[in-house]
Amino acid sequence: MFHKAMSKNNSLENPSVNLIGAGTMIEGDITTNGDIRIDGALTGSINVKGKLVVGVSGTVEGEIICQNADVSGTIKGKIGVAELLSLKASSKLTGDIITNKIAVEPGATFSGSCSMGGVIKDIKGERTEKTQLAEKTA
Repeated sequence: MFHKAMSKNNSLENPSVNLIGAGTMIEGDITTNGDIRIDGALTGSINVKGKLVVGVSGTVEGEIICQNADVSGTIKGKIGVAELLSLKASSKLTGDIITNKIAVEPGATFSGSCSMGGVIKDIKGERTEKTQLAEKTA
């Protein structure tokens, strides 16, 4: 009984961290409850409950949904970030951004639209619950 409690607590405190190494190419969709770092290439959508890190050599082509993101590499496609999107100096992003907060270092390149804050549409173009609630109370 003690062992079960320990393993349950450990899994909650230490979410999985996934790594796609440089030179690795993946075609398909990825979903994870933990964090993920991409130093290779991903063609497909990615849904991360935690933090997404795209390294300098990392490329993602497809739709991204995550809690937080640090981007140093290249992204082509829509990205939805619930909290903070950080575009580092070496980042290249082509596509639409939907985020609560954004930090852009000098040198980062971005081409597309950016929606921030309370009244935004989610990544699929549908109104969020927060937006619907704001409209009902207005």
